Amino acid sequence: MHLAYPAVLAALLFCTGLYGVLARRNAILVLMSVELMLNAVNLNLVAFDVWLRDTLHSGQALTLFTIAIAAAETGIGLAIVLAVHRNRGSSDVDRLRDTAEIDAAETLPGDEADETHGTEDQATAPAGKAKKAEATA
Repeated sequence: MHLAYPAVLAALLFCTGLYGVLARRNAILVLMSVELMLNAVNLNLVAFDVWLRDTLHSGQALTLFTIAIAAAETGIGLAIVLAVHRNRGSSDVDRLRDTAEIDAAETLPGDEADETHGTEDQATAPAGKAKKAEATA
């Protein structure tokens, strides 16, 4: 058996999966693309195991571990996607942001006194901005 055939097929599968990860916006399609990339790796592992005629079949054993990890990754990933979909109503990857981000218009609890009185002088203005930047980081 020539090693080039499964290697080219695995490269095509991996490139297709990589395109799916980079171009898709739906989180489920991104997970499917990751699975496609893992299956390309599995194909390479088995092909090299057969080509090297390994007596321990370590490539096939590693493929079984990869399949088990991929199944766990898919289960956890789908649970996260479902939780995000329930909370936000969309599984669009571009719209997902960290919920702890603070909008620029919002203020911190300790800054109300400075803004309501308007007595903040020029020397303390950078300190207040630094405190807001630290809270958002």
